[in-house]
Amino acid sequence: MTPSEPDVIVIGAGLAGLCCARRLAQCGISFRVYEASDGVGGRVRTDVVDGFRLDHGFQIFLPAYPEARRVLDYESLDLRPFDRGALVRVRGRFHRVADPRVEFLKGAASAFNPIGTIRDKLRLIGYKWRLDETKTEPANLDERTTLDELRSAGRFSDSIIDRLFRPFLGGVFLERNLATSNRMFRFLFPKFADGGGSIPALGMQAIPDQIAAGLPSDAITLNRKVESLRRNEVRLTTGEVLEPRAVVIAVEGPEAARLTNGQVPLLPGKGCTTIYFAADRSPVDGPTLVLDGDGTGPINSLVVLSQVSAAYAPPEKSLISATMIGIPSEDDGAFERSVRAHLGEWFGNQVTRWILLRIDRIPYALPDQSAGMLDPWQRPVRLTPGLYVCGDHRDNGSIDGAMTSGFRAAQAVMADLAAKVV
Repeated sequence: MTPSEPDVIVIGAGLAGLCCARRLAQCGISFRVYEASDGVGGRVRTDVVDGFRLDHGFQIFLPAYPEARRVLDYESLDLRPFDRGALVRVRGRFHRVADPRVEFLKGAASAFNPIGTIRDKLRLIGYKWRLDETKTEPANLDERTTLDELRSAGRFSDSIIDRLFRPFLGGVFLERNLATSNRMFRFLFPKFADGGGSIPALGMQAIPDQIAAGLPSDAITLNRKVESLRRNEVRLTTGEVLEPRAVVIAVEGPEAARLTNGQVPLLPGKGCTTIYFAADRSPVDGPTLVLDGDGTGPINSLVVLSQVSAAYAPPEKSLISATMIGIPSEDDGAFERSVRAHLGEWFGNQVTRWILLRIDRIPYALPDQSAGMLDPWQRPVRLTPGLYVCGDHRDNGSIDGAMTSGFRAAQAVMADLAAKVV
């Protein structure tokens, strides 16, 4: 290491890398973050297109996340909440499902719709109460699928599982089979129930931007891709060679596997595709998530983001975000036509007047979290003394998981530096 080089190189300026850097800065450890793209955030990015704010695929933030509460200034993010419920499309009609603890009248009215039985809706409240009472940590749960959890612990009927849980959790887990570990479900379910979902008023990009703003002004170098690395050597595609005391790999799973030559296993991920439309008016009222309870078309969920935050669209315009689980096999033109046909069944001829803004195909949106993949709940962040890894593939596939793993990696780095083993 030359005198001008920092002690630690962090590869990647996503949420994990930024939170690792934040902790190192708090503890006075010299570091520099190298990011391959032109901005911070990793998968949590927002682009402005024709005055519309397009997140990198549909994303949602849960204010009840514990690590996010510790790190972020929620007031500055100006979080805008979604409705505590959803519109579910079943057999040609929309039916509202509402949380009676928040919206009693809407919740009472939804008790008689075909999205499950009245007993299911009472069990939903009771199930949340039991989780609050037991407070079992995800790491201490006997791991099984979310479907098994809903059928056995929740005792829910197939009706509410198929018409509500499959589309809602399918959008969260990016799979409708509900094969995701119950550890992930039991981590997220209380967060949705307690704090609901939200987005920052100016887009999801505000989250990484806020963390990056707290770092030294010269801490992040953009447009620098890492070609290869060893324990104390980082080689960039520009030809630069860096020799820090420690390296933290803060990239998504497939890239971490490449950089470590498989020391971090190459595991499958879950993908999704989001299509954005501009419209003169919103097809729904309010900040409501719309779900496909039938599962018959390409779109699993839809939301009018400008109904959640007006800043997502120019004045008197609406921004519609519709998401498919997985990646379509057809080209963008054919995919757009199939989406318009599907949504035309929901909203009629107005769909033909919507203007396509962008299609985001995201092959790796989440790590695989099937039952068995989250045992242990947190995977090691220290590969060897001097080489560390963080990201949602080390904890869980959420914003909170990425942030937590970054903190854990920084703690491991500082412990090894203090012990002088690097």
